[in-house]
Amino acid sequence: MEMQISYGTAGRLMRYVQMDTQSDPQAATFPSTEKQKQLSRLLVQELQQLGIADAETDAYGYVYATIPATTGKEVPVICFCAHVDTAPDCSGTGVRPLLHRNYNGGPLVLPDDPAQVLTASAYPYLQEHVGKDIITAAGTTLLGADDKAGVAIIMSMAAHLMQHPEIPHGAVRILFTPDEEVGRGTEQVDLKKLGAVAGYTLDGGERGMLEDETFSADAVKLVFRGVSAHPGYAKGILVNALKVAGYFLDQLPKDSWSPETTEKREGFVHPVSLLGTAEQAVVELIVRDFTIEGLQQHETRLRDLAQAAVQVYPGSAVEVHIREQYRNMKEVLDQHPQVVAFAEEAYRRCGIPVRKDPIRGGTDGSRLSYMGLPCPNLFTGMQAIHSKHEWIGVSDMEDSVAMLVQLVQVWEEKA
Repeated sequence: MEMQISYGTAGRLMRYVQMDTQSDPQAATFPSTEKQKQLSRLLVQELQQLGIADAETDAYGYVYATIPATTGKEVPVICFCAHVDTAPDCSGTGVRPLLHRNYNGGPLVLPDDPAQVLTASAYPYLQEHVGKDIITAAGTTLLGADDKAGVAIIMSMAAHLMQHPEIPHGAVRILFTPDEEVGRGTEQVDLKKLGAVAGYTLDGGERGMLEDETFSADAVKLVFRGVSAHPGYAKGILVNALKVAGYFLDQLPKDSWSPETTEKREGFVHPVSLLGTAEQAVVELIVRDFTIEGLQQHETRLRDLAQAAVQVYPGSAVEVHIREQYRNMKEVLDQHPQVVAFAEEAYRRCGIPVRKDPIRGGTDGSRLSYMGLPCPNLFTGMQAIHSKHEWIGVSDMEDSVAMLVQLVQVWEEKA
């Protein structure tokens, strides 16, 4: 019967995505954009209306709240987490969400840009939603289901638990974060204030996905320095840093070692920015692998290629800066097997087959795990994220809520 309940996630998602919360990778502030706080404030109001008295947001845009325990047992406090920001890869301004009822399996032409068409051949998971409701944007923006679907799922779970105090569970903490999409989602989080022993991010894809392994990730900045000179009198003097950077980029493999040529457990390097002048050019890259050893090998190779470029242009130089972004959460979660096992039990109770694949990316859960809060990633249903084709099945979101309702009960039973 639990799976037949309507939790109202579609309405919540469609309300939240209309708020522009795009984060900015170039900003030095935290959060990177003030507009993210608008959604945080709305969520606090909605939580308080549900009767969650301690719901609050802080100066950084984090939302903290507690669903009170309904059992006399001592149950470990767990946390559910989602992020309020949307990716800078695609516009998040003026999102117009569309609810497509009883999807018929055919092409979906998005009305505000008819060139944007969703097809089951491009997105095979659409075939599992024939006859069901799905949500898209109108064609000129992303949808923002990443991760407002996670937000809507957690909010719907909170509403259901507050309305049904007969469901036995311990205290459940809620955490909404800003700036996840720019890799800073946990930068100012207060884990002592949160007070949980384990967490779950709601930031995953297809129904049944349970992710306990992510890439490890570093950011690499290469600063190529040239020699400036007036171009009219530059012979034998000018060394153009842009050409050095261009040579380096051209030496990157064309058929391997990149996001567009790798899959599954293959790592990659990915140039994400090139800025500069003849005197100085900066190339920023992200480096991904499932092992620390793999990361180090990629970074050594990058250093060698950068030095080789400098050798081609005498008088130039390069500085290499490496910054850790996040690490594979599996190394932490393997030390706390019950966190994943309890989630698997909740999936089974809902009749949801468990699918465990490594994430070719990262979530707040990666950093939270290494900060002391073991935190696997659970499904929401979001698809084609960071694009104008982003879509989500309403039934997937509803099933995710039902699974969370079971999960809090599993923790109570096992206490």
